[in-house]
Amino acid sequence: MPGGWFDSLVRRMGLPRAESRVIAGIPVDVINTQADVETREVFARAERILHRIHTYQPARYAHLRRDVLRIVVERFPCRGAYFSDRRAVLLELTFMVNAQFSDSQVAACLIHEAMHARLDRLSETFGIRSFDVERARHERICRRAELDFGQAVPDGAPVIQRATDSLAMADDEVAPSIDWDEANRRLH
Repeated sequence: MPGGWFDSLVRRMGLPRAESRVIAGIPVDVINTQADVETREVFARAERILHRIHTYQPARYAHLRRDVLRIVVERFPCRGAYFSDRRAVLLELTFMVNAQFSDSQVAACLIHEAMHARLDRLSETFGIRSFDVERARHERICRRAELDFGQAVPDGAPVIQRATDSLAMADDEVAPSIDWDEANRRLH
């Protein structure tokens, strides 16, 4: 029950409270730890980006619905990530509400991570080599998906530029090794 004793306790303790909604058939969980971020804005953006993908690339949207079980939005040391054990895509909270990034740019991030989900499912089904083995190859496939989306949307120039720049990188640059402990320390 919203506004009940539990919500009051959570607020007093300063704990993040997850809110969940199903948007366009996909569960979206928002764990908002930022006082300056309105959770309703995060859900509104999620609705817009899912609608954008469905409008401009309905086949890709259908794949996303099959390959991703949920979208989680919370603070994280990068814009997006895919967690295969949960088949969940994470989109970074402040990235989701940053007005400097268009809906198409945020949607491209979701497409990138959903492509990781697709490759993960294909590796299970058809024995395609996993991300751990083929990091650079997988990243390039995901960037090509972004590029394809950028070419489909009317405001896709920044998406195209980012994808093109990434595709030109060397393997160790397009798929760098990340020290997640250090990344998390910098986040906080």
